[in-house]
Amino acid sequence: MNVGWIGLGKLGAPCALALQHLAGHDVLGYDLDRARVERMFSKGGDYGEQGLADLIDRGPLKLAHTVGEVVAHADVVFVAVQTPHAPAYGGETPAPWERRDFEYGFLVQAVRDVCRAAAEQAKPITLVVVSTALPGTCNKHLRGLLNAHVTLVYSPLFIAMGTTIADFLQPEFVLMGADRPEHLDPVVEVYERLHGRPLFKTSIESAELIKVAYNTVISAKVVIGNTIMEICEKTGADCDEVIDALSLATDRVISPKYLRGGMGDGGACHPRDLIAMSWLAERLELSYDLLGQMTHAREAQSGWLADLTVRWADQTGLPVCILGKAYKPESALTAGSPALLLAHQLGERGHKVIHKD
Repeated sequence: MNVGWIGLGKLGAPCALALQHLAGHDVLGYDLDRARVERMFSKGGDYGEQGLADLIDRGPLKLAHTVGEVVAHADVVFVAVQTPHAPAYGGETPAPWERRDFEYGFLVQAVRDVCRAAAEQAKPITLVVVSTALPGTCNKHLRGLLNAHVTLVYSPLFIAMGTTIADFLQPEFVLMGADRPEHLDPVVEVYERLHGRPLFKTSIESAELIKVAYNTVISAKVVIGNTIMEICEKTGADCDEVIDALSLATDRVISPKYLRGGMGDGGACHPRDLIAMSWLAERLELSYDLLGQMTHAREAQSGWLADLTVRWADQTGLPVCILGKAYKPESALTAGSPALLLAHQLGERGHKVIHKD
């Protein structure tokens, strides 16, 4: 297949080369800084990316001088330009208190150029956005740039610098978002020569969130692991032994369980354990009380459900009924019940609750 790849940085160049040499596609690349890309090819990719030099030795990419050349060549055009933060948000230094979205200027310009070229050439293409973006970005910034010749797909990659090629060739799953399932067919054709991994097809909005949620869950695991490390150092426990033991719990701890949206955590152990651990964090003077914040998050999220319930009750005039008092199905156990917490919060908001179990 004829493939275009716009954005030949530390992510784009290895992936484009893999599509060319390992999947056999006819790839034409483009980058605003053509001289930098040519230097990278001439030096064999000497910035520590595993396997990149071997791919370059097989032959560099063909490079276009304009986006229009890429559109004329390709059936599928990947856009993998940067969506950066300001340097102060890079993580090398403490982040400013003011929070910011990514910067989408490069992405918007690249998509605009592709759409304009497709319209001028009356050339139907599938435009695949690879760049990381927050949920809603495609609707807010990109959808208005599209025209009748361009089909939009959002398909970000789950790769890490240094192992980009290996991660690209053997992903856990391939994520693809589109407005209609048939829009994904050309992208599936591109990838099917490379991947034996499952394809996860969804909407563009869900794909945007899956990408950043994936990274966020990893970050949460790191923070929890480091919280355990700090407690171990201050109590004499062995951090590696603790994590080795938790790693054996592949049904509840290391699994998708408890990641579904819904009611808060419950039971005689979990909420009170968080409170006790928060007390311990204060006593041990941990650098950050993550566990106490998790307690506040549980209550705040239940409060949000209460507000949502009140809003619907006010709009419909219907009574509020909670089915279930126990925290666990097929039981009468109510200790730490999130349903009782929700009922309490609804009472605080002036709503009488019909509560049945």
